[in-house]
Amino acid sequence: MKQSLTLNKVTKFVGLGFLGTLKDLFTGKLEKEDFKTVLRKTIVPIASIFLFIGLWHMGAKTLYNIEADYKINKALKEQGQAAADATAACIASGDISCQPNSLPSPAQVWESYKSLLRDHSIISADKAAFKEKTAALNEKRIAEGKIPIVYTGRPSFVDQIFRSLKTVFAGFLLALLIAVPLGIFIGLSPTLKSSFNWFIQIFKPVSPVVWYLLVFMIVKTLLIDSSEDSSFTISFISVGLCSMWATLVNTAMGVSSVDKDYINVAKVLKLGSAQKIFKVVLPSSLPLIFTGLKITLSVAWMVLIAIELLAQSPGLGLFVWEEFQNGANDSNSKIIVAMFVIGIIGFLLDRLMLTIQNAVSFDKTDAI
Repeated sequence: MKQSLTLNKVTKFVGLGFLGTLKDLFTGKLEKEDFKTVLRKTIVPIASIFLFIGLWHMGAKTLYNIEADYKINKALKEQGQAAADATAACIASGDISCQPNSLPSPAQVWESYKSLLRDHSIISADKAAFKEKTAALNEKRIAEGKIPIVYTGRPSFVDQIFRSLKTVFAGFLLALLIAVPLGIFIGLSPTLKSSFNWFIQIFKPVSPVVWYLLVFMIVKTLLIDSSEDSSFTISFISVGLCSMWATLVNTAMGVSSVDKDYINVAKVLKLGSAQKIFKVVLPSSLPLIFTGLKITLSVAWMVLIAIELLAQSPGLGLFVWEEFQNGANDSNSKIIVAMFVIGIIGFLLDRLMLTIQNAVSFDKTDAI
């Protein structure tokens, strides 16, 4: 019983309370009056997932048939009945060379997902073999003060996911370090608020592409003599600058809206500036600050794809673009796999921020 209560608390704490309700449904511990809530929050969402997959399958099949008919009719018009029959037979046989390249079905996407995992296993084995093969040589090179030999093969899909996560967290940290302190100062000072208002209003709506170009101009000059790859540096700085505005605005708003009675009490207690900020202002502003941070993390994850594409940084953005350019029969399926991975990671990042917010704030927020 105690373990069950703990599990329910944990799932609710991280914004996944419906999992505990679902467990109660299958273990027969759910009260009858709660059945409607379960139906609305659990059964209906699960049914909608199956409906989505079904509609997707039918839509993919319809588009497949449209393109297949087009190929057959085109062969008939240009080369005659024999060519049309040959095209129809080729399509029916499943030969990759003549298959319609339209929206992939759920089954094709699942196969591409498994294929990407197999590729990751192969590449990981190659990396391990390369590391073992060059271990002795690299020890010698390091002892001589030389740069060790590194693996330069193509990254796997999983490697690209971790590269994107590394970039987005670096960008998010940069946004936090800039936006939160600046937001506190702006919120505490009406003069600073007036001074920075024009700056925020002008630069907040700037496109991530423009931020990338600006950062590229600066970083390529600062690292002009460096032999290291600057794509990661350019990417995370661009992500941070593009996504920090929600945190900056929300922090300033939260600080400026702190109850004046709290500020007066801090004055009566003769708290210093740092004590006033950390003991009075920040605790009162945390709900709004975390709202800004959640938006910042979401924006950072969204703009990351475009910025990685422009910076040629080996992450999910570059993966999607290369598959689009590749045009192979399974490229569309791999793009859909990447789309789901991007969405799921975005969801998990939002849950992470919600969990941290509930851990440090008095205002406990339930997930939507």
